[in-house]
Amino acid sequence: MTEMVHGSLPLRVGEPILPRWWRTIDKWSLTAILLLFGIGLLLGLAASVPLAQSNNLPRFYYVERQAAFGGLALAVMLGCSMLTPRQIRRLGVLAFALGFAALAALPFFGTDFGKGAVRWFSFGFASVQPSEFLKPGFIILSAWLIAAAQEINGPPGRRISLAVTGAVVGLLVLQPDFGQAALVLFSWMVMYFIAGAPMLLIGLLVGVAFFGGFIAYGASEHFARRINGFLSPDIDPRTQIGYATNAIQQGGFFGTGVGEGQVKWQLPDAHTDFIIAVAAEEYGLILVLAVILLYGVVVVRSFLRLIRERDPFTRLAGAGLACVFGVQAMINMGVAVRLLPAKGMTLPFVSYGGSSVIAAGITVGALLALTRTRPQGEIGDIFRRGR
Repeated sequence: MTEMVHGSLPLRVGEPILPRWWRTIDKWSLTAILLLFGIGLLLGLAASVPLAQSNNLPRFYYVERQAAFGGLALAVMLGCSMLTPRQIRRLGVLAFALGFAALAALPFFGTDFGKGAVRWFSFGFASVQPSEFLKPGFIILSAWLIAAAQEINGPPGRRISLAVTGAVVGLLVLQPDFGQAALVLFSWMVMYFIAGAPMLLIGLLVGVAFFGGFIAYGASEHFARRINGFLSPDIDPRTQIGYATNAIQQGGFFGTGVGEGQVKWQLPDAHTDFIIAVAAEEYGLILVLAVILLYGVVVVRSFLRLIRERDPFTRLAGAGLACVFGVQAMINMGVAVRLLPAKGMTLPFVSYGGSSVIAAGITVGALLALTRTRPQGEIGDIFRRGR
């Protein structure tokens, strides 16, 4: 009975935490994340200097801040990756509670920094975007609720998680932040699908989301303006999308050369939302493909490990975290090449931003913790024993 529950993989009794962590961590994913952070610093050296000069700050002011934020994010990531699934669950519930309270307080104490959406708390020396920290907590809480619903005499976790999702999406829409709202809803539907939700219900939720989009188009000038700009056959070359599109075209396959790009002087958000345009212009398609490959390594490696995991919570939470990480990167790059409407979403570990990079550290740290190899074995062991 013990072998059936815990598997037959040997435990190394008394093994120190660091050797055990190194032996069980997914080194491919860890390497990909470190490379993404290094690429972010490299691009920051090019993209943030014009902004620093225009604000009368030292040339590498934003790069130094990004390095500091990134160092903290990597420390948080490594710390989270050493936790057990139970500890991740507790941390996620706490993060969700704090993030949800902060999100609810935004309409009263938040600021929009002139961008038309109240998404930040400003403290003068720094700002915080609560939605970035809410996402990993929301994924972990939802995974716990959905997994608990699968237990005998378990709570109605699926209905509770649906109600929580509706509350979170509602608060995000009020900012308005339709991009994050769509990302949260999509990640929840992925977890719900993995847990065995009927396709009819998934289709109904997709229909509700599209209907909500039509309502938002008529009610929100901010949302309508972005949709109209996306659907327009002509690109205004003086807009951010226009500058980014031109930069990507100018970069070609090999790029214009290090420091030779012009888009960083034209875009106020070149170091954040449109950092991939800087990469495409100066380093060409080669670097862009490398960035896409690194994100793909993290997501694919995570799913390959999660497929073999027995614990429902671990599978669901890991899938949700991998989905948030990968889809956010896809949205950011999709906006830059005009495959998607403008979202105001950063590129994880590459774009400048304290909230973004630290929240990405929490997300990926939890993902690395959930995808570590464990003594309980793999789900395939059950089928092999039954032969």
